[in-house]
Amino acid sequence: MTSKTPEAAGAIAEFLKQRMERAAARPLIAGLAGAQGSGKTTIAAAIEKRFKNEGLAVARLSLDDLYLGRSERLRLAKEIHPLFATRGPPGTHDVELGVSVLAALKTGNPVLIPRFDKAADARRVSDDEPRIEGRTDLVIFEGWCVGARAQSDDALIEPVNVLERVFDENGQWRRYANNQLKTHYARLFAFLDCLVFIAAPSFGVVKKWRTEQEHELAHRRTAGAGLMQDDEIAWFIQHYERITRRMLAETPSFADMTVRLSQERGVIDVIRKQEGD
Repeated sequence: MTSKTPEAAGAIAEFLKQRMERAAARPLIAGLAGAQGSGKTTIAAAIEKRFKNEGLAVARLSLDDLYLGRSERLRLAKEIHPLFATRGPPGTHDVELGVSVLAALKTGNPVLIPRFDKAADARRVSDDEPRIEGRTDLVIFEGWCVGARAQSDDALIEPVNVLERVFDENGQWRRYANNQLKTHYARLFAFLDCLVFIAAPSFGVVKKWRTEQEHELAHRRTAGAGLMQDDEIAWFIQHYERITRRMLAETPSFADMTVRLSQERGVIDVIRKQEGD
């Protein structure tokens, strides 16, 4: 899955280096968004390693590490909508935690970077959580919907897939998630100084990428340790489809950098927005 990521990581690193050189103050807080399986976590780790080797102070935060635990999501599922039992969509993250972490990083205050254990479906509480002391040069905030914008109410009316048509017939789940993007997540994403978007060629390839990702994880974990079968993956990614499709269509128009990938995750185009546009 990761054989093509160095090309994308190199291009993004050069872009971020230029932004840091021109930044009036540190840290530069960079958002890194991309669909499931696009390689964004691997790319973020490669960029972090490169800059640390160059002597820069780098912090990396994943949107996935802000997940609400299972018990909190089950409460949402009971109070708001059953689909919130599944982690991932807006509404299933501890946004206030993310705000507090990015605020501390921005001001140079000491902060623990949270980590989420997906196998246990709970936030990891241990002494090995990264602790950032003092001001950093770069903060990489990566996640599938980092920088996503809310839709209009009219755009929410028609379902985009079977999950929405059957299990969110009245639109309550998608309206709540959309309102979360409009309010709480917008406040979180306001910390970003720039946004890099890793663009899949289409939503259709996301299932293929996510399946490959799960198969790769299967080699690293004990059998049955929270892994999904292929049919479960197809169902799971429907929770992400609406926002992913919207991001593929619209994010390149406002992202500071868009890296377009082929189906094999090779870089086919790099688009940079001129500063001031």
